[in-house]
Amino acid sequence: MRRSKLFTKTTKNLPADETSRNAQLLIQAGFIHKEMAGVYAYLPLGLRVIERIKAIVREEMNAIGGEELIMSSLQPKELWETTGRWDDEVVDVWFKSALKNGTEVGFGWSHEEAIVETMKQYVSSYKDLPAYAYQFQTKLRNELRAKSGIMRGREFVMKDMYSCSTDADQHEAFYQATIEAYNRVFERVGIGSDTYVTFASGGAFTQFSHEFQTICDAGEDIIYLHRGKNIAVNEEVSDDATLAKLGIARDELEKVKTAEVGNIFNFGTQKSEDMDFAFTNEQGEKQFVHLGSYGIGITRLMGVVAEKFADDKGLVWPLALAPCTVYLASLGTDAKVVAEADRLYDLLTDRGVSVLYDDRDVRPGQKFADAELMGIPYRVVVSEKTLAAGRFEFQPRVGGEPQQLTEDALLQNVVSPSQ
Repeated sequence: MRRSKLFTKTTKNLPADETSRNAQLLIQAGFIHKEMAGVYAYLPLGLRVIERIKAIVREEMNAIGGEELIMSSLQPKELWETTGRWDDEVVDVWFKSALKNGTEVGFGWSHEEAIVETMKQYVSSYKDLPAYAYQFQTKLRNELRAKSGIMRGREFVMKDMYSCSTDADQHEAFYQATIEAYNRVFERVGIGSDTYVTFASGGAFTQFSHEFQTICDAGEDIIYLHRGKNIAVNEEVSDDATLAKLGIARDELEKVKTAEVGNIFNFGTQKSEDMDFAFTNEQGEKQFVHLGSYGIGITRLMGVVAEKFADDKGLVWPLALAPCTVYLASLGTDAKVVAEADRLYDLLTDRGVSVLYDDRDVRPGQKFADAELMGIPYRVVVSEKTLAAGRFEFQPRVGGEPQQLTEDALLQNVVSPSQ
């Protein structure tokens, strides 16, 4: 990627109508464009971050047996009436409309009913189970508030997975495997040490659930945390009965502000009974399928990472999520400098290193400021001075001073199996 060909630009000015730090920085750095409150377009650099998050999540979901599909955003009214969740008193975030023939439809805020209706066509025997399906889908929710940038939107990308099991034991085994997979996801994106499996209410999904809450000052949730026992409880269910069940006392807990980055729900057989989703067991008896639902907010996760790691200079992306590994800046218009920067760009990309090449004819200070604002992990500079010394200037985005490196040393610093 060359900056001269990238249509997006950075800006020094904070967006006047945006109060959240994550959205301010992402807009300034040219990663997203705000369409309206709670609705954002993801520009080339922002999309690269999303795709990196999705790749990590996809690997972990596939590793536990998930199979990827994609369902329709348009949802028929009749399907959701079978479980009572078409009612606005039960689910208050529906966007609803009507087709030209008068048929009422909703725009998917979740897909449990949709996956059940699909699976009913393929599951009839215990031999067809278990089955685990997931998707990356744009969800639409008519939220009353949308003030936390991409951490809480009316339109957002989610990974939602659904499990179909023969019984409670089979379901529980997968439920626990998903918890472990989610923990691996959050570890890989750099927030594992600050993310806790949290006992919570099920809201419009079920009576209880588990959330994955990340400590974040910009979050909208409050949890009570027992660091010694690694137990966390959402404020909404932190009554004495729940604490007693978990074996913890209120005075042992630390109150912290968090952002929810994932959640998992156990539906048991209730939704299957509502929708007549059944199979025949080994004895030839009709049994209802045990269902589970598992979500990770992909764009929300991007916002949480932006919030947590940003500094006074701009975004700071972990290596696993950065849109590019190296920000390559050529200084000046000297033909030899340009030729050397071009050569290095080709060399790095041939080695599999993703590079954002700032080949613009602008001041060095502007290039350096943009590199910091965009949060690219490594900055490499080619100039008349480095050319004369037979070196390249190398500097990590955080935690390091500029170094003058040979080509071999530079490659050792930026070429790794994670690329």
